[in-house]
Amino acid sequence: MSKEMVTALANLEKEKGIKQSVVIEALEAALVSAYKRNYGQAQNVEVEFNERKGDIHVYAVKKVVEEVEDDQLQVSLADALQINRAYELDDEIRFEVTPKNFGRIAAQTAKQVIMQRVREAEREVIYEKYSQYLDEMVTGEVARRDNRYVYVDLGGVEAVMSKQDQIPGEQYEPHDHIKVYVTKVEYSGRGPQIFVSRSHEGLLKRLFEQEIPEIYDGTVEIMSVAREAGDRAKVAVRSNNPDIDAVGTCVGPRGQRIQTIVNELHGENMDVIEWEDDDAEFISNALNPAEVIDVLFNEEEENSCIVIVPDYQLSLAIGKRGQNARLAAKLTNYKIDIKSETDAAEFVEEDDDEEVADSATEIESSADESTVDENVLESESNDDSDEE
Repeated sequence: MSKEMVTALANLEKEKGIKQSVVIEALEAALVSAYKRNYGQAQNVEVEFNERKGDIHVYAVKKVVEEVEDDQLQVSLADALQINRAYELDDEIRFEVTPKNFGRIAAQTAKQVIMQRVREAEREVIYEKYSQYLDEMVTGEVARRDNRYVYVDLGGVEAVMSKQDQIPGEQYEPHDHIKVYVTKVEYSGRGPQIFVSRSHEGLLKRLFEQEIPEIYDGTVEIMSVAREAGDRAKVAVRSNNPDIDAVGTCVGPRGQRIQTIVNELHGENMDVIEWEDDDAEFISNALNPAEVIDVLFNEEEENSCIVIVPDYQLSLAIGKRGQNARLAAKLTNYKIDIKSETDAAEFVEEDDDEEVADSATEIESSADESTVDENVLESESNDDSDEE
């Protein structure tokens, strides 16, 4: 058994990359528990494994004391001196207590420990591998699905995709090959758990990088993404090269590049817009395809504005179920209030009327204060005359 143990540990280190010292340490701890469990011993014991010969020895550790109260944990100083004249009080002495049939228990325990270490090592390898894919796009095969998740085989490991990470309307059947975005990698007691998504904005970014070389090499940069998965998305891009049109580059000749992305997402509409440093221009672009007359920023509320559009463009600017306005707000990180040209004019008139009313009130208030001042002066003058 000893030779088999040494060989098994050597192969384990060679094939799985698990160091012998790590397995031996775990094995010794497991054998201590096995000894106490099988022989009803509560004393302090140590197990020593000789990694060269494969021999296993069990030792009871006892403390040197003046008077013994527990012979399983203590040894008298007189008995200790008979063993070795150098022993002193509080020293610890190891007595070998290896049972004759302990080899069988050791073999069973070793097998369990090795198998456990192999599983742990494989889990750690998987965790390390897919931790590197965090925030990246990978291709997987649909394995199965239930009421909670779609399970995606990523090649040796199964990832899960929750309902909110699925694109509404998409059907996932076994053996379908799909591109997914790795959103989270966790290490739990059951091993590594990998979460993937089809609805995450990051998937859209990675698809753009895959299909558009200028984005991959940094010539064109994605500045912001707003997405309602399966329906519509807006992507703001800018060019770091004045000779390259960012939007045209992303769309591609006859729309081929953008169409490839749309097909991958099963028809999700895609608006590619020009990023502008000027917030007003960027907000106007974000509301594409609607025309914008003016953008008025709210000085009292940060990141809030009123966008004025032609009357006939109001419904287009807002979009079906408010989608265009909602995506534009998310893309620009602004609270956007859209008004038609007519409504905006009435709104401005009301503001002007309020300002006029406020001014009139201020004038009346000033007049009242002036009257009070005159009355005070007149009263003071009368008081001076009386004194004279």
